[in-house]
Amino acid sequence: MITKLSAITVSKNDIAVFLSPQLYRQQLLKLIAAAKSRIFITALYLQDDEAGREILHALYQAKKEKPQLDIKIFVDYHRAQRGLIGEKDNLGNRSLYLSLAEQYQQHIEIYGVAVKGKEFLGVLHLKGMIFDDILFYTGASINDVYLQKETRYRLDRYYQISSVKLADSFCDYLQRVFVDSALCPRLNLAVLPDKQQQKRNLIRLKSLLKKSSYRVNEISDLSDISIQPLIGYGARRNMLNNAIRKLVQKSQQDILIFTPYFNIPKALTRDIVKAMKRGVKITLVIGDKAANDFYIADNADFSTIGIVPYLYEMLLTRFVKRWQKFIDHGLLDIRLWQDQNNSFHLKGVVVDERYHLLTGSNLNPRAWSLDLENGLMVDDPQGFMMTALTQEKEIIFKNTKQVNHFTQLPSLKSYPEKPRKLLKKIQITQIDKVLKRFL
Repeated sequence: MITKLSAITVSKNDIAVFLSPQLYRQQLLKLIAAAKSRIFITALYLQDDEAGREILHALYQAKKEKPQLDIKIFVDYHRAQRGLIGEKDNLGNRSLYLSLAEQYQQHIEIYGVAVKGKEFLGVLHLKGMIFDDILFYTGASINDVYLQKETRYRLDRYYQISSVKLADSFCDYLQRVFVDSALCPRLNLAVLPDKQQQKRNLIRLKSLLKKSSYRVNEISDLSDISIQPLIGYGARRNMLNNAIRKLVQKSQQDILIFTPYFNIPKALTRDIVKAMKRGVKITLVIGDKAANDFYIADNADFSTIGIVPYLYEMLLTRFVKRWQKFIDHGLLDIRLWQDQNNSFHLKGVVVDERYHLLTGSNLNPRAWSLDLENGLMVDDPQGFMMTALTQEKEIIFKNTKQVNHFTQLPSLKSYPEKPRKLLKKIQITQIDKVLKRFL
């Protein structure tokens, strides 16, 4: 599965797995405090809330104590300059970045990466935080819910990998593509490019992204753990998408897939069905609609954005109904995750207990063709990672329920009045087919 010339070798002792949002927060703060030479953080957003401020203050404090620290943060350009959904007149997270830049004498660099002209057309969805020679890889962004500052949390996966060459590869990519290109403006400086300049920047950046990849020159030792970092951008010649498809196509025994939103691309769905037909067992762990970021429990407060979780559930119902025979034959195990009012944000693929894809990709059409994604393709021939994965699965599966028949899933008739009426309108106009591309 992994190209021998483009993989990095690590040992089992180089990988640590953290199993909760609280541990994620604790480790993030420890890594910031311990860093000596560089901190590169990539996330969809770093929120202007208690957790976001805590992390930024920790970064400025680290810079104050160790002036030689090279601190760079990369977030989505559009997402950083708007408020939360429903907040119109708001400068977004950039207002926090600007105020802290004035507050501190130390300087850290916060870059806004625009991969498309509009946020709904695609965002920076790269993952990975580098602290000296450690890559901390998670799909989580930085805010109160991801770091569980209070009671609510958003569950993700949290993998720490100690590797000079892997950390160098990530830093090289970020420096080369986003910094040295001068195509991604600093969000914590007062002046941003005007619209025309930003449009020119975007054209050049998109061209660069289509050709970009991680630089890895090591010849891996396949008797140990090998890691291949991958970039995914655009619908064509997408290295990450192609690697995911090959994983599924070459599977022999079982596949475990984590995805928060059920809207699997058609090509990948075909691969999954073909795998089941040849006897491969598929386990899908999906967030219940109530564990979706956009779920609105109170019908009285329901707004249009709240339709998203219902659309995902309808797609899942169609899939289960069509492939019920595989459930009946023990080849398809579907598990819905829900834990009170908490949310589910896990992604990844495990094949034959040997190949592990760690990724921020949601495995949906948006990730497949619009967003800028990345992932780590891990080959573990000796099964060293299975002990940690088993612990991770136990925690995740504890809050799942199996779907043994499509009738276990709610029908359109059972939905509250507002989402039911809106769904009917969407179905009548066939807008749902268009929406699937952006969800």
